[in-house]
Amino acid sequence: MDEGEREQALLTVLTTEHYALQTSRAGTIAEATGRATIFLSVLSAALIGLGFVASNDKLVRPYLAAVLPTLVIIGVLTFLRLVETTVENSLDLLRIQRIRAYYHHQLAGEHDFFADAVGADDAMSTAWNLVGTRPGRWEFLLTTAALVGAVNAVLSGLGIALVATTVGVGVTVLVAVVTFGVQFAYIVRASAARMR
Repeated sequence: MDEGEREQALLTVLTTEHYALQTSRAGTIAEATGRATIFLSVLSAALIGLGFVASNDKLVRPYLAAVLPTLVIIGVLTFLRLVETTVENSLDLLRIQRIRAYYHHQLAGEHDFFADAVGADDAMSTAWNLVGTRPGRWEFLLTTAALVGAVNAVLSGLGIALVATTVGVGVTVLVAVVTFGVQFAYIVRASAARMR
């Protein structure tokens, strides 16, 4: 295979890979949306059920004792997968940007095609800037995983309050804040570990 054939074959492979990575990104976004929707639908159904039993004091506690742990388990499992999809999406975006940088170096010539793919030393920052996101720890607060984590935190705080009815609102809020903090730290750690 001569150099021209090799370059053409590489370009074909890179184009296919670019397409596959973009498809993968779309898949992670669709999965995150679907998982969050399922979780929030289950939560909504549980709240509707609570509305039905709320008028009977004898039914409220058993209902919540059955439903809250189920919601927390579903929420934690949803949260863990959403963190994974966030990381997968980020890695796919980084790989796409590397391909775009190759296109720029090999094919753009004096044109500025794909020049935005060639940025600073930090390829991940360049990749995220291209999709309108400022990379950083606090950006993770805007993810679907953080949304589910916040709901999990509230559910955990509510569960603690129901277990110990003498606990005040302050302790419930503290449990919710700590639970969310732990989940947020997990998002940051998992994302940073896999993107190196």
